Amino acid sequence: MDDFDIELDEMELVAVAAGYHYYNSIARQPARSLSPKGSGFMAEVLNGPDDLCREMFRMDKHVFHKLSNTLRQRGMLRDTAGVMIEEQLAIFLNIVGHNERNRVIQERFQHSGETISRHFNNVLKAVKSLSREFLQPPSLTTPSEILSSNRFYPYLEDCIGVIDGMHIPAHVPAKDQSRFRNRRGVLSQNVLVACTFDLQFIFVYPGWEGSVADSRVLRAVLSDPDQNFPQVPEGKYYLVDLGYDNMDGFMAPYEGVRYHLHEYKGANLLPRNAKELFNHRHSSVCNAIRRSCNVLKERFPILKLAPQYAFHTQRDIVIAACVIHNHIRREEKNDWLFNSNEAGMADESPVPDEQPDLQSAFSVHEQMASARRDSIAASMWNDFMNKWDEW
Repeated sequence: MDDFDIELDEMELVAVAAGYHYYNSIARQPARSLSPKGSGFMAEVLNGPDDLCREMFRMDKHVFHKLSNTLRQRGMLRDTAGVMIEEQLAIFLNIVGHNERNRVIQERFQHSGETISRHFNNVLKAVKSLSREFLQPPSLTTPSEILSSNRFYPYLEDCIGVIDGMHIPAHVPAKDQSRFRNRRGVLSQNVLVACTFDLQFIFVYPGWEGSVADSRVLRAVLSDPDQNFPQVPEGKYYLVDLGYDNMDGFMAPYEGVRYHLHEYKGANLLPRNAKELFNHRHSSVCNAIRRSCNVLKERFPILKLAPQYAFHTQRDIVIAACVIHNHIRREEKNDWLFNSNEAGMADESPVPDEQPDLQSAFSVHEQMASARRDSIAASMWNDFMNKWDEW
């Protein structure tokens, strides 16, 4: 009888252990409606519909694989025992593409907070290191976007790109907030960006306080060789808006003359003089940088908010986002976000234009720059009055 009781006790223990294991496996099993985890999540995205990859990774599948392969082949990232490079990149893209918290990414990828943070920072560093390769000086030939338009060619044939300031919300300590508060009262970093008419970024200089004028940022870049701003070849120039000085290599619109595209609608449709016609075409061409920045922020919503990272990380995120933006533009001309902005020629409600800093060190060049602008405007107006083609 005693032997029988012992056997029964052992069976009960086995049954209890099995029941406990089963209960835990059921309790830990996620509902099917929740996001798949880890490698399951990766497989679902990369083997699923194209739109799912675009939504989760912010790019098409082949573009994602090309970027992963580049990072692997250059030795910038390496596979680890538990996380392949593709998953490391996906973690980063989920964070910057959805402004997700670490806790959400932990749940989605089934990794610890430390692992998520480590891979985020590793990918950020790796992508930023590609900036010299992906942020290239513009071609010196007349851009096809200029060459193909009677409105812009031959008048703007020497224009090689557009420059503007892009404000990105910033998270900074209380002691620094007054310096980072911009004219709209928002804490931001003022990012100097230059782009081509193909919507690729040429140069990115983040980190300036939101209260600093665009013209001051540009002058600081031009006076500091360490910033590696691509030298403007003689005779060539960038278009800049009213926040900058009109000077050699940088052509601004006329001050005190209507400029933004929405000002040329309705009863005020036609330009009334050479300066208005020049400003309208100048604004139309400068729309390239507005579209570039719109695509960048739409793809990476983290740039629309103030992520609670150290400020140097916030700066690096801007650079990395621009690198990925250019990678996508090169690899997929029919990218859905670029296409959705192709027809977006009307400017949004613009920030009030800054006035150029009158303490400019470049005033010696202003007279020649103004004469060149006047010559272009006069040529535009003469053809407009005599030919009456599209304006």
